[in-house]
Formats: sequence, C-alpha cells, structure tokens
Amino acid sequence: MPEIHARLSASGAKKWINCPGSVQMEEQFEDKVSEFAAEGTKAHALGELKIKRQLNRIKPAEYSDKLTELGEIPADMTEYAEGYRDFVMERYNEVLRTTPDAKLLIEQRLDFSRWVPGGFGTGDAVIVGDGALEIIDLKYGTGVKVPAENNPQLRLYALGALELFDFLYDIEVVRTTIYQPRMDNISSENLSLEDLNDWGRAIAERAEKAADDSITERIAGGHCDSGFCKARAICRAYADKKTELAKYEFTKPSKLSEEEIAEIIEQSESLSKWAKLVADYALDRAVNHHMLIPGYKLVEGKSNRKYCKSDKEIECILTEQGYKAEELYEHKLKGIGEMEKLMGKSKFSKLLKDCVIKPPGKPTLVPIDDKRPAIGSSDSAADDFKDAIQK
Repeated sequence: MPEIHARLSASGAKKWINCPGSVQMEEQFEDKVSEFAAEGTKAHALGELKIKRQLNRIKPAEYSDKLTELGEIPADMTEYAEGYRDFVMERYNEVLRTTPDAKLLIEQRLDFSRWVPGGFGTGDAVIVGDGALEIIDLKYGTGVKVPAENNPQLRLYALGALELFDFLYDIEVVRTTIYQPRMDNISSENLSLEDLNDWGRAIAERAEKAADDSITERIAGGHCDSGFCKARAICRAYADKKTELAKYEFTKPSKLSEEEIAEIIEQSESLSKWAKLVADYALDRAVNHHMLIPGYKLVEGKSNRKYCKSDKEIECILTEQGYKAEELYEHKLKGIGEMEKLMGKSKFSKLLKDCVIKPPGKPTLVPIDDKRPAIGSSDSAADDFKDAIQK
C-alpha cells in the first residue's frame, strides 16, 4: 500500500474542510503508526491479495509468498478479508452483466488535484462500467462506525475516479460504499454527476483556503475527534470548545434543564478524552524533549515484579528442587473472543452456539441515533419476545 500521503489528503478532508488551520498545525507532529493502524494496513493488504487471487491477477506461488510477508494473520482477519473479497466480487459481477468490459481496480491511485491542490489518494476498490461508478472503501476499525453519506473522503475518491473513466464510460450515477465488517456496517450513497461536481466545486474553495499557509484560522467541532486531529492537545480553539462546560460549574444537576443535561452528557466523554490527550502530550514532551511542565516533575512510576527468565528455565530450576510441573502452571479455558480467534467465527458458532449466552446489559444513555432499541420500546419488546420463542 502507498506510504506517501498528500498534504490535503482525502482521509483528512473532514478536518481541512472544516478547519483550514489544522493542516499547518498537524505538521508539527510526527506520524506515529498505532497498533490499530498497523492492523488496518495488514487487513487491507490481505483483502487486496485475496481479490487479486480471485481475479487470477496473481499466481499461487506469489500469493503464498506475499501472505508469508504479512506475518501472523489472525483467523478472524482472514474471515473478514474473505468477506470483503466476496462483497467486492459480487458488486463487480453485477456490473459485468451489463458491461462486459467493466473494470475492477484494486488499491488504485486517484488524482483529484483538479479540485484540491496536490490532492491524491488510494481507492481500495473502484468498479466502473456503463452507467455507474462505485468506490468501495474498507474500514477495519471498531471504534467509530463510518457512514458513506456525506463522506468527503469517498467523494474525493469518486472525483478522482471520474478523471480516469468519465471519457471511457457513460457514467450517470456514482455510488460510494463503506465496508466495515467488524461493526456489521455496510453503507452506500448514490450521487448524480451533477451533484458530485457541484460538491467538488464547493470543496475546491475550502481546499484553496486550507492550502494557503497565510490562513491559520482554527475551528473546533466534531471533525476534530472523528478526524483524529493530531493537534488537539495544543489547539486553543479545541481547548475553548472543551471548556465550555465551565459555565455549569457548581450547578446542581436538579437545577439544570433537560437540554443542559443533554449537552453535558454529550461533552463529558469528549472532555475526559481531551484531558488525557493533553496529559499524554505533556508526558511525551517531558520525556523526549526535556520540556518542563510548571508544577510537575518526572519520576519513576510504580512497577510490578516480573520474571526475567523464560517459563521453561524457571520450570527447570523448580523441578530440580522437587516441585511438580503441574503445580507451577495455571490452566483455564480461553475467553469467548480468544476462542473465536482460535477456530474462526463460523466454526465457533457451529460447535459452541448452545454454550454461550448474552445477558442483558446495564442501562446506559446513548445518542438518539444509536441503532439499539430504547428500553421499553416496541422494538425492544419484539426482541425480547423473539428471544423467548427461540429458547
């Protein structure tokens, strides 16, 4: 997968569209690959390999070699990657029925610099035929459910794909699709060429502003968190947004209106995450850049004792002294998640479906657009009734 990223990237579009100053501000921070990002990269590479093998674009020996290069692959990742492959192939075969010369491009570089200065990105799967163009984007994360509707990353990819194919195919509709298997999320948006190009012209104005280093305007909002802005820990606009809750300081909950309570609930989780972001930033600066934080000092944190030799070495030492090996180890059944990884979801369900229950969760307040039925609603009662019948 490509390692070079555009300054105004499609994946970061949510940020620079809403906050032009975020581009410069994020450049102060080095790119760090988290374990979640590394996991996503591996899942994308695996999905790409499986589609290419299905299309016979890669020979079995090369396929095997590239699988080995990826290292250890969890069983559930293989299952999700195969599901992604099957989904893409199903979409492609639909187009082939009406357009024999339809194309399926995997990990295709897409240039949308006509609208965004220096803009380019990589489309996970691009399907094009007469009448339609589809962009499919694999999201492997589990933290946030990503919608296709009004998704600037996918729309920019679609504009880039049009640059490649609009003169070859009679495209009337563009469909963008998010495939997020670990959250059971498949969502699509259909756009006419006119609507997509109108959106592109509007975004071009914002992109020009974001590319102008003389403009440092910073605007905080939901895009900061959903776009994982790297500058959140030091951004004044973001800090001001988070400290808006100070207006409720020392006010008893019983004296707050329902609207005020809703606002506090909405902001409180984000506020605690921001506080951790700032603390983590301060620690990094103190440890790696010798920055002094007024009123604080670096000390050695608490630690726990641990063995410095292998289990086998310790076992040999103790068995020589008369201890039995079975006395030295604890054995317990793997948890449900680990067991699914061991055998795969399908086999787990087949063998242990009668051994697993899911008790009711504790009541919790969530945003109104959460898909779970409200406690006491007709949907909730229907689910309870269905469960009772199945038992």
